Amino acid sequence: MSLGMMSPVGIGTQQTASSVRAGISRFCETSIYDRRFQPFTMALVPDDCLPPLERSLEETIGLTARQARMLRLAAPALSEALRGVPNVGEIPILVGTPDALPGRADPAGDKFLEQLIVQSGLKFDLKRSKMFPNGRAAGLLALQEALARLQSGEESSVIVGGVDTYLDLYLLGTLDMEGRILAKGVMDGFVPGEGAAFLLLTAPNKSTADQGQISRIAAVATGGEKGHRYSEEPYRGDGLASTVQELFASIPSVKEKVQTVFTGFNGENFWAKEWGVAYLRSKERFQENVRIEHPADCFGDPGAALAPLMLGLGAVGMQKGYVQGPCLVWCSSDREARGAALIHMN
Repeated sequence: MSLGMMSPVGIGTQQTASSVRAGISRFCETSIYDRRFQPFTMALVPDDCLPPLERSLEETIGLTARQARMLRLAAPALSEALRGVPNVGEIPILVGTPDALPGRADPAGDKFLEQLIVQSGLKFDLKRSKMFPNGRAAGLLALQEALARLQSGEESSVIVGGVDTYLDLYLLGTLDMEGRILAKGVMDGFVPGEGAAFLLLTAPNKSTADQGQISRIAAVATGGEKGHRYSEEPYRGDGLASTVQELFASIPSVKEKVQTVFTGFNGENFWAKEWGVAYLRSKERFQENVRIEHPADCFGDPGAALAPLMLGLGAVGMQKGYVQGPCLVWCSSDREARGAALIHMN
C-alpha cells in the first residue's frame, strides 16, 4: 500500500501522521465572517504550500473556486502515492468527493478527473476511473469497489482516495445558518477543514513489499442510514451498526479483536449515537480497552477526504508500531452513506 496525503497538519504522509500522533492542531481564525460577524475558525492548508493551478485550468469556464482548491489539494497527494510507480496509465482512480447541498450541483463537477490529470501531470486510466460524490463516507464506497475489482482480477492495482474542502462561501453560509459550525455560542459544532489522501492498492499476488510486515485492507462494508441529518425518518443509528456487523460477518477468519478505532467524529454530538449503537451490537469484536482515535481534533473535518486520511493514518501507525491492530475505520456522511473498513497486518 503506497500512500499520499495533504492536510492542514502535514505536507505529505509522514508529516501528517507525525503531527496527528503528536496531537498538533491547526485551527485558526480566518478572514471570513459568520452571521454573528465573528471570524470562522477553520483548519486549512497554507496557500503557499499548495501548487498553483495549472494555467490551462485557470482559463476553464465554469471552474469554481472550490473545484480549483480541490485540484490543488489532490494533485500533490496523488503524486506522492504514485511516486516511482511504473505504468501509471494502466491504473484507474476511484475518488470520493463532496456530496451536494439540496438543489445544488455536484461540487466537484463531472470533469474533475480530467482536470486532475492536467493539474497532476499523471495520466492514470481515465476510462476505468470513477467518482463517488457521497461526502464523508465516499472514500469507503470507493474502497469497496476497488477491493471488488482487485478480488475479481479485473484490476491488479487501483488508486483509492478522497478530496474535499469547506473553503466555500455558500457552503459555509449554509452550515452556519444550520448552527453546525463551531463558534462562540455554538458548542455542538465542527471546525471546517480540507485535505486529500490517496492509497495505491495492489492485489495480494502482485505485492512487491519485501521488508517486514505490511498492512492490508482485510474487508470493507457500506450501508445507509435512513434517519440521516437531512431526513425526516427517525434517527436510530441502525445504518452504521448494520454496516459494522456486515463487515465483521465477512471476515470470520480474523479472530483478533479490534484494538484501535479511527472514528468519523468531527466534533458534533450527532455521530456519538450511531457509534454507540454500532459498538454495543458488535461489542464482542472489540478489546475491552479499545483505543479510540478522532483525528478531526487535529485537522478539522476534511469532508470526503476523512476516510482515506484515516485509512492512511491507521496503516502508517500499524507499520511503525504505535497503532495496535486490527484497526477499524468508520465514517458517516451527512446524508445516507455509511462505511467501515478493517486494517490488518499480513
